[in-house]
Amino acid sequence: MSVEQIPLPLRSSSVGVANRIASHPLSPLTATEITKAVQLVQKLYPASTSLQYKAVTLEEPKKAELVPYLHAEHNGGRKPNIERRAFVAYYIRNTDKFHEATVNLSRQRVENNFRLGPGVHGPGDAEEILLVEKLALEDEGVKAEIAKLKLPKGTALISDPWIYGSDGVNDEQRMYQCFLYMRDPNDPSNLDSNHYAFPLTISPVVDTVQAKVIRIDFLPTGSDHSVKEPGPLEIPPANEYSPEYQQLRTDLKPLNVVQPEGASFRVTEVGETGRLLEWQKWFFRIGFNQREGMVLYDVRYDNRNIFYRMSLSDMVIPYADPRHPFHKKAAFDLGDAGAGVMANNLKLGCDCLGSIHYLSAVLNTDKGEPWPMDNVVCVHEQDAGIGWKHTNYRTGSAAVVRSRELVVQSIITVANYEYIMAFIFNQAGEVKYEVRATGVVSTQPTEVEVPWGTIVHPGVLAAHHQHIFSLRIDPAIDGHNNRLIYEEAHPMPRSDFNPHGVGYTVEQTLVEKSGGFDINVDRNRTFKIQNTSSRNPINGKAVGYKIQAPPFQKMLADTDSFHHKRAEFADHNLYVTKYRDGELYAGGKYTNQSRGGDGVRAWANRDDNVADTDLVVFVQFGLQHVTRVEDFPVMPCEIIEVAFKPVNFFDKNPALDVPPSKQEVNRSTLLSEQHHQPSLEAKVGEKGELCCSSKL
Repeated sequence: MSVEQIPLPLRSSSVGVANRIASHPLSPLTATEITKAVQLVQKLYPASTSLQYKAVTLEEPKKAELVPYLHAEHNGGRKPNIERRAFVAYYIRNTDKFHEATVNLSRQRVENNFRLGPGVHGPGDAEEILLVEKLALEDEGVKAEIAKLKLPKGTALISDPWIYGSDGVNDEQRMYQCFLYMRDPNDPSNLDSNHYAFPLTISPVVDTVQAKVIRIDFLPTGSDHSVKEPGPLEIPPANEYSPEYQQLRTDLKPLNVVQPEGASFRVTEVGETGRLLEWQKWFFRIGFNQREGMVLYDVRYDNRNIFYRMSLSDMVIPYADPRHPFHKKAAFDLGDAGAGVMANNLKLGCDCLGSIHYLSAVLNTDKGEPWPMDNVVCVHEQDAGIGWKHTNYRTGSAAVVRSRELVVQSIITVANYEYIMAFIFNQAGEVKYEVRATGVVSTQPTEVEVPWGTIVHPGVLAAHHQHIFSLRIDPAIDGHNNRLIYEEAHPMPRSDFNPHGVGYTVEQTLVEKSGGFDINVDRNRTFKIQNTSSRNPINGKAVGYKIQAPPFQKMLADTDSFHHKRAEFADHNLYVTKYRDGELYAGGKYTNQSRGGDGVRAWANRDDNVADTDLVVFVQFGLQHVTRVEDFPVMPCEIIEVAFKPVNFFDKNPALDVPPSKQEVNRSTLLSEQHHQPSLEAKVGEKGELCCSSKL
């Protein structure tokens, strides 16, 4: 990606709007503010100039401004004034002229406006993707190739536009690679027919500036790179996922989630768009934007600072097929489109259960108009099994507490795939980030079995692929000067002190410089964020939180590949950098056909000091999806989690004050027998002797 920016002249302009602004500096933009920002940017151009808006979102205050504000907010001090700003990314429509602007909403003026350098491409948007689908299906050349398939009359064709990707071969202009499918020709009225069971070999390429098909690729279907022109197609059977096409089970009894007194959390609306959430000593603010979707700010437990900001920063899904055009398939779903714009409207009682609170958002259309996004986040509680328990086997007395969790969840649909993403808080001061991958695997036509994929349906190949996520954590463990350490367990050498060779020790290593680091399971390497200026009252150790992330296979594409260069986060389990404003996205600000060089790997290569300072941690996690027949026609959820757990942060188990689990509350229908083992105890007698007696 080029970092060249061309400053453009600013015209003095004023737009008459209401004076009302959001009530907190972290509140997402309101519909009024989006309209205001767009009007101010539009005033820079002649009235006849049409602009295509990719993002109109909150420009978050600089950290140096916001930290004093938050401190005053929590401690009753005088809050400094922070001006509201909007970040605007836009094209001059039907050109490759891509721009960024910062709009000061408080002063009603555009502070800066830049045209970005060549090779920098903005994300897709809903209107553009629909246009690309239309262009691909209405192109005369595409129609001529489809005619060669001799499909039954009335067959419906579907186009899945993919961001073109990068391979360095004539890929400078902004393009989409479209993969074509058809719905079941034998059931043409079924609009929900699973078209991924009917992939075609025709793949149009659409240029977004020219707004036309510039090339038609044919897909290889054998075991090599060779392709052939379309011919009469043998129609395979359908493979539907919709419930009405299944013989549903009849032996499943209802399981109801009932909270007769309502939920235990409280959501406070701050202005039009701000949301403050409190639950079981937890306090945080929820934001929502075009790129990241959910963002959590100012996360505290019992009024102690833990995290300044938490969000899913990036993700990449590189595919294994080395043949053209599949070799370019590497979806950066957040940077190429956006978790916000792809968010589902969550339905009551389906995506979330129990006493639910929904949060809505407002984003922007390509014309810069406010776009209401209803019910894009759901907040609910769930039972999480036993939180802690101990039975005194000598007396049979049991103390047991069930764990309850608070779930803040959003679901995105990225063409074929769904990702269910949730921040999950518990009563022991722990936070998890969970991703559930489901939906339909991306398919392509095949005539043979190949080692880079699995045949999941007659003539249908699902290529192997990786899902690699990057979670951005801006810690504030009892303050903003933190450090990253890792602990390892090492065996003691045999010695007079360790004659049986069973001893082992745990050693800490301080991470002093920014860089990328990896988990070592054989050494139980565990990363921890600490604050050495805050000490535990019991053992005097630095307070902290540990990171528990599952190991995963790193990016398999080699280091000279565009996949590796672009996905700067995908080669290490963890990156740590020194904080800088604006460094939010691990794969770089603009991933569409990117070249790499402006993401977390580049930031880490600055070799900054990260010890006892304001640092940021990027935690990577993922899964290697070796496809299987059971993934089709829709895949069961694959679940991966990252956990953040207190280490010497509290003076005891913080969940000790959770009320015990009781049958009169739980109303379970079966009771197990009380656990009471035979035991022996000793009592001290009058003369100091020990007398033993058996207890049953």
